[in-house]
Formats: sequence, structure tokens, C-alpha cells
Amino acid sequence: MRLSTVILPIHRWAEGRKIWRRAEDLGFHAAYTYDHLSWRSFRDGPWFGAIPTLTAAATATRSMRLGTLVTSPNFRHPVTLAKELITLDDISGGRITLGIGAGGNGFDATALGQEPWTPRERADRFAEFVPLLDRLLTEGAVTHEGTHYSANEARNVPGCVQRPRLPFAVAATGPRGMRLAARHGQAWVTTGDPKLFETGTPEQSREALRGQVEKLGKACADAGRDVAELDKILLTGFTPEANGVLDSVDAFVDFAGRHAELGFDEIVVHTPVPDSVFAADVTVFERIATEGIAQLNG
Repeated sequence: MRLSTVILPIHRWAEGRKIWRRAEDLGFHAAYTYDHLSWRSFRDGPWFGAIPTLTAAATATRSMRLGTLVTSPNFRHPVTLAKELITLDDISGGRITLGIGAGGNGFDATALGQEPWTPRERADRFAEFVPLLDRLLTEGAVTHEGTHYSANEARNVPGCVQRPRLPFAVAATGPRGMRLAARHGQAWVTTGDPKLFETGTPEQSREALRGQVEKLGKACADAGRDVAELDKILLTGFTPEANGVLDSVDAFVDFAGRHAELGFDEIVVHTPVPDSVFAADVTVFERIATEGIAQLNG
């Protein structure tokens, strides 16, 4: 089991640098950040860009993996995103993971002046976005004329440091997203079943996650791929027991152990943000980082 963290892009870099360095010192496998233009209850406060933040983090850290959790088509285009990712992968020395999902409604969905996409259009765009981005990161020059995205001799030389490209962690719960994860992902990401967040029980949540893992296995089998090739990542904070995961080392170990039994091999917790939905005791959080995974892994 690996333990990673999300560091929200809400800090001016003079402070943010310390937080990313501390995450590495604590031994986190990876530190991710959200790739949004703003996010929910943080919308009226500081919020910085994901790619510049990760670029700065790459120069402030040495070995910890870095990435987005997650990027979406809401305000991204595969051609420009690919160029930024290749640059970021180079600066980091090959430590970048791209968490990528279909996105959702909200500020990101309309910030460029467009009408919100229907669920079908969102799925259609994601189904075109991921394969094109895959090509852009692995081929020297790409031409593509699609329904939603096009590329005309888009060149990405010399390509990623990581070969054949940096890994994709595909966020998915539905059948179309699962197929994309099976075909293009090196990892799969979930936050659980959103319908259970406020009214479900931990037991119901784990059963829903078990079903998601089974669907991923079927999608991989249909794609002729061994599901064991994909890492299974659980982003915490959105399941019924969300508020208790960071209450104590024992609470975390129990939570992570139960989800390891379902097949998850990476748990992601949010670095505490005071007076927010991600508020937590920093001392306990740091003990979980240094002691919790050690207990799980024996």
C-alpha cells in the first residue's frame, strides 16, 4: 500500500514551497494537486494554476512523484496540454503522473463562456480527448480531425522522459470511462460512489467500490489486458467516513486496510486546510504519513 497526498493550489509559493517539501520529507509516495480554475468552497479565495504549481514543486522536490488529480477537458485542449506535460515531465526528471477525468458541471464548465455540456457530450469529449492525448505524448507529429478536437502536425519532440509516455491515472466509474482506463491507463482513480457520500454507510461505500473494481476488471478483460497492470487509487474525502479517516493513526490504518482488501494499492489524503472541508489535525496527519503506512505494510 502506498500513501499519497493532495496539496490544494491555494498558497502563494513562498508558503507553498514549504508544504510540498514537507510532503516529501514525510515520505509520501506522490503529491497531487487539483487541476481546476477554482473549486467549490474555495472559489472566492486564492487558487493558482496546476501546471505552474507542479513545475515549481518539481524544482523544490527531489524524488516524490507529482501529478494532477485530476485534469479534465473542461478548459483543456489535448494539443496544448501535451506540450505542457512534456515540459513538466522533463523539468521533474520523469516524476509526473497525469490524473485525468471527464470533469463535471460548475465553474470550470462555463468559465470559457461555453454552455455546460450534457453528460453524453462530456463522455464523448473524454472518449476523444484521452486517445488523442496518448498519441500526442508518444508520437513526434500528430494530425487528427475529430468531432471535438483536432491537431495539425502537432509536434512534441523529444517526447516524455518517461517512456513511452508519462502514466495516465484515469478517473472513471461508468462503462465508457472504465474502457478508457483499461485501454490507456496505467492507473485507475475513484472517489467512491457520490450517491452514498451524505446518506450512505461505510459498508455500502465499500460494497460500491468492490463493484467498481469488478467493472474495471471486466473492462480490462474485454481489452485483453490484465487488471493487475493498473494501479488502483482511492482519493479520500468523498466517502461516508470521510471526516474520520484522519482522526487518528488507528482510524486511518483501519480504513486503508479495509480498502486494500478490495484491491486498492494507493490511498490519497488531503493535506489539511484549516477552516475548510479538509480541516484536520496536522500532527495526526503527519503521524499517519510516517507511521500509518508502516503499520499497514508491516
